[in-house]
Amino acid sequence: MTRIFCFVLLTVLAQMSRADGFVWPNGARGAVSLSYDDTLNSQLDNAVPVLDKHGIKASFYLILSSPVLFDRLDEWRALAKSGHELGNHTIYHPCSASRPGNDWVRPHNDMDKRTVEQMLDEVRTANTFLKAIDGRTERTMTLPCGDVVTSDGSYVPAVKNMFVAIKGAEENLPAGFSIYDVPSGLSGKELIAIVQRAAKNGGMANIIFHGIGGDHLSVSAEAHQELVAYLSANRQTYWTDTYLNIMKYVRDRMPRAKNQTPLSAN
Repeated sequence: MTRIFCFVLLTVLAQMSRADGFVWPNGARGAVSLSYDDTLNSQLDNAVPVLDKHGIKASFYLILSSPVLFDRLDEWRALAKSGHELGNHTIYHPCSASRPGNDWVRPHNDMDKRTVEQMLDEVRTANTFLKAIDGRTERTMTLPCGDVVTSDGSYVPAVKNMFVAIKGAEENLPAGFSIYDVPSGLSGKELIAIVQRAAKNGGMANIIFHGIGGDHLSVSAEAHQELVAYLSANRQTYWTDTYLNIMKYVRDRMPRAKNQTPLSAN
């Protein structure tokens, strides 16, 4: 069982005003990053066919030790070749066992007992594995459980230069720019409301899925399909793309934008 960023609609940064000269591609009012954590069967079975049907590109953050990666490696490789992003979610998905509700964390995978150097080695090795899968050198990351503090401090400063961006750990963006949501059990209408909020603010919505019609922290396949169809039908309003492409665009137009130690997840 895994957990990540246990907060809902947490606005951690916010909108760049039009007066500052920032605009999204093709006049879109907001950007949407659909991402999928934990290397789950339901993502390949239920999410990818819908994304591909509507021509929507998304980001998949892989746990490199997952048997689903081993068993379906050709499918993950094909997914990358078709334009989706494979991102770093570490090799073993370490989390802090001391946090409330994290009694499922196994002793050997307890972030509280890791060191910064161990996390640096794991994250770097995960990037090497990912390059072997998709051949790419530019990468983004999501942080397992949102936990970053090891026995000797946060590991984010040690790894941030390996990535274009770390989801939820950006800095020097305008206040209100990014909205994050980890949906579980939400309806299609509720998912659509998240992206509508981003368009209203002129910023970016980050919807971090796990299971789609199965597995854990799941939303129904029907709700997911309703959101993707809505984004496809409203491309003039929402620029939906991989987190890598969105953050490269943001970084090129806001040169100070880079990674930072993220806010603590509650």
